[in-house]
Amino acid sequence: MSQYQNDIQSIDSLKQQHGKGWDAINAESAARMRAQNRFRTGLDIARYTAGIMRRDMAAYDADPSKYTQSLGCWHGFIGQQKMISIKKHFNSTERRYLYLSGWMIAALRSEFGPLPDQSMHEKTAVAALIKELYTFLRQADARELGGLYRQLDSAEGAARAAIQDKIDNFVTHVVPIIADIDAGFGNAEATYLMAKQMIEAGACCIQIENQVSDEKQCGHQDGKVTVPHEDFLAKIRAVRYAFLELGVDDGLIVARTDSLGAGLTKQIAYTREPGDLGDQYNSFLDAEEITPDAMANGDVVIKRDGKLLRPKRLPSNLFQFREGSGEARCVLDCITSLQNGADLLWIETEKPHIAQIGGMVKEIRKVIPDAKLVYNNSPSFNWTLNFRQQVFDSMKAEGADMSAYERSQLMSAEYDDSELAREADERIRTFQADAAREAGIFHHLITLPTYHTAALSTDNLAKDYFGEQGMLGYVAGVQRKEIRQGIACVKHQNMSGSDLGDDHKEYFSGEAALKASGKHNTMNQF
Repeated sequence: MSQYQNDIQSIDSLKQQHGKGWDAINAESAARMRAQNRFRTGLDIARYTAGIMRRDMAAYDADPSKYTQSLGCWHGFIGQQKMISIKKHFNSTERRYLYLSGWMIAALRSEFGPLPDQSMHEKTAVAALIKELYTFLRQADARELGGLYRQLDSAEGAARAAIQDKIDNFVTHVVPIIADIDAGFGNAEATYLMAKQMIEAGACCIQIENQVSDEKQCGHQDGKVTVPHEDFLAKIRAVRYAFLELGVDDGLIVARTDSLGAGLTKQIAYTREPGDLGDQYNSFLDAEEITPDAMANGDVVIKRDGKLLRPKRLPSNLFQFREGSGEARCVLDCITSLQNGADLLWIETEKPHIAQIGGMVKEIRKVIPDAKLVYNNSPSFNWTLNFRQQVFDSMKAEGADMSAYERSQLMSAEYDDSELAREADERIRTFQADAAREAGIFHHLITLPTYHTAALSTDNLAKDYFGEQGMLGYVAGVQRKEIRQGIACVKHQNMSGSDLGDDHKEYFSGEAALKASGKHNTMNQF
């Protein structure tokens, strides 16, 4: 017997216990409402989705072709429409998540207005967006089930059984969210408090980076400053304690290293003995050997391998790392994070190059064989130019005549039909599968895609509607496409919950219900 039928029976029993006062309650209607609200709290969601991610990680370890994907969503509606689309096209949400980008919260969700990705937005905005996303995903469940219930009520025989089967085996829109906590917005206690809010809102996976929280920069901008490993590990532990306190025992932590592009540190690490973690961090400092009599006023000096060394300190009071040490620092960051409670890694790179990423993963896996990455397929990369240049370099290395191409101008449309461009596009198309197989990438995400799609579609609509196309700009460019592509949102009243409200009115008021879905509803045109 299905959960749906079990709920009908249990509510019928409750009716009998409460006597005539409950006579007007319909057990099946109440069971339907239960099914439409499967997840009672954010913690229910966090526990459920953590289990999904853990199973997906195990599946990837057995078969790297089973990598996972997500798109960054900056509003509940965007996340909802994404999952409705995925269910429509693939009839499954398997291995498809949501990503919550700190960049997009800063740019789109702050009361200060648009902000750069520097952790200046309100801390509570992150948990608020998680809650909003899951509110919209749960409403998508309720809306789709409501439609199935209406079909069930009008169906008979085999058709009715088929609809009941869809209800009993309903695939929820609720999927894992990988949520960006930036650098923790303060010390480890602040990180713990913010992580609790995020988990209570439904987050099963929290991504945290090793930059200083008060100097935090976007991973694709200059001026990044990292912290010593012990500082970062304290924040990883803070997130783990938050998961455990709230009973989300399978909660996941993504440890992100920005060391590849970060040439600065605010602190010299504390070290007890040669070779310890602090000493390893300090070994990457850009330092020169000096003698005591060569020391200047205010110099900071460290002793290492029996020598006095003066780290290069900038007027900003930051210390500089040796040029070219980024990859080695990334590898150490990753190994250390996994050895201290992180579950997944994020290496922020300056370009999408499988050989570069795979080289670092190979070094990490010498110590942690099952190390896995979450990777940002970032809109900050010029994918077309990067991959055309990669193909140019490989063709040139193989001895091909490249005189028809100007490497620095490969973005030009004049190359679009060339052999080089076709090969580059094919490498872009297969990048995720190739990187999952060759570079240990378990999860591919695009941080800001819906920021760009919103801008692009709005630009096209504005150009046509306010230009010569007028109303045809909307009809041909939007509505006609919605109808023909079967976009659920074309029935915007239904999407906003009108039919759900009608169902409830009928449950509550019976024949006296004043419903909106009558014959004069213009949504009947679609």
